[in-house]
Amino acid sequence: MIYDILLILYFVGTIAGLWFVFGKAGEKPWKALVPVYNIVVWIKVCGKSWKWYIYFLVPALNIFTFLLLVVETAKVFRRTGFWEQLAAVLVPWVYLPWLGLSKGMVYHDPKTDPPQKVGEVRDWLDAIVFAIVAAVIIRGFTCELYNIPSSSMEGSLMTGDYLLVSKLAYGPRVIMTPLAIPLVHNTIPGTGEKVESYLRWPQLPYHRYPGLSHVKRFDAVVFNFPEGDTTLNASPGNLYTYYDAVRHNDQNLLRDGWFVRPLDKRSNYIKRCIGLPGETLQIVNHQVLIDGKPIATPKEAQTTYSFVTNSRGIPPQYVMQELDRLGLSYQDIENAGPYAVDDGGVLTAYNVPLTHRQLYGLENSELGRQTSVVMDTAAATLNTDLFPHREGQQQSVDNFGPVHIPAKGEVIELNDSTLATYLRVITAYEHNTLEVKDGKYYINGKETKSYTVQQDYYWMMGDNRHHSQDSRYWGFVPEDHIVGKAKWVLFSRDKDRGTFRKGRWFKDACAY
Repeated sequence: MIYDILLILYFVGTIAGLWFVFGKAGEKPWKALVPVYNIVVWIKVCGKSWKWYIYFLVPALNIFTFLLLVVETAKVFRRTGFWEQLAAVLVPWVYLPWLGLSKGMVYHDPKTDPPQKVGEVRDWLDAIVFAIVAAVIIRGFTCELYNIPSSSMEGSLMTGDYLLVSKLAYGPRVIMTPLAIPLVHNTIPGTGEKVESYLRWPQLPYHRYPGLSHVKRFDAVVFNFPEGDTTLNASPGNLYTYYDAVRHNDQNLLRDGWFVRPLDKRSNYIKRCIGLPGETLQIVNHQVLIDGKPIATPKEAQTTYSFVTNSRGIPPQYVMQELDRLGLSYQDIENAGPYAVDDGGVLTAYNVPLTHRQLYGLENSELGRQTSVVMDTAAATLNTDLFPHREGQQQSVDNFGPVHIPAKGEVIELNDSTLATYLRVITAYEHNTLEVKDGKYYINGKETKSYTVQQDYYWMMGDNRHHSQDSRYWGFVPEDHIVGKAKWVLFSRDKDRGTFRKGRWFKDACAY
């Protein structure tokens, strides 16, 4: 509620300020109330050229222009102090009304009044501070550039893709950790990820302003890593998490407690949204089912395939060259093998993640004609590392679930089975205490038989289905962890081969 009030005050304060500023500049105050026209008059009052109208039409650039126009407004009232102009940029909805209402503030027409000169150092300082403030606002509330560091989304989104991620798509999330080094995520560069870039106090409550849309199935979504709230007994760079301790039954670490980062300072991940709030997801023989019905698989998704060669006839170096020719990432090539499958080491196996296009290329290559390429059966092997880590569970990455994805307002009946699945929803994500005594459940000290979910949750999976740490390993992604929607691949560089993938530039990041 407080954020909505602040947003209203922002617009009301700005309009009120312009009402009085226009009056002092000889313009009719009512012009401040007319959308678009008030910008035209404002530019005129500040003595700026027609180019400024164009700047206001360009997304993101219009934020820079707005803030710069506030500074130009201060200048036509001969307010040139550095700290005052910084305050104008930070709180224009307060500064403009103050400027317009203060009797001692006199408007000076920039057409007749000579510009106020400042030193070169001050010029540079103004430019740097202004750029940082504007960049923080744009990065936090409109869009941000992200680089994909791993192969978990290949071949849809590839290592070295630089994505434009829209914060407006699902609604900009209010900055929850306000005291932090600008334009740095969670650690200071050059410190080996050991020195945090922020102060833990104060922390602001979660709030998301209305967005242009909601999270849809198959969207490529950037979010804060859900397990990032429970890094165990470690330095900030350690990724040994809560579920790692559960998997290894490490009672010492489970008892010793967590290293906890603020929500908006946890690591950023990108996966594809596969399951929506209120749905039931299951995977049967590699096919994803939602509420019992199959859904499409990404056209460029990678699936792991296996083949065996005679290393005397087909040396490993030749296999690596063929995989390189197919365009696999070096990370996937390194993990491909070879693996000895007999005592003499003559027969060697390779496990390779391939798209349908790459599979066709391999099967029709000289290497493919000498081997038999089949879907890897290792993915069907029972895996105790999978969510919800219930003792005795019979699951694999290709045969998983069913699991129900909680939605806001749903009521969860508490029992041993549901507790294994929704424990972290109740405690870690919605900040309640939960105790079990004599077969009875106590939430925040009160006995209860059920729990009402407070926010929506989503199921995220990588397109490289056999090489992706995703919801199958750590469960649900809460709504408050969502950062934004990947819109476009602005440009792409193959870091392995040192070349630009020009065919991927300006590609739709959510193409499925």
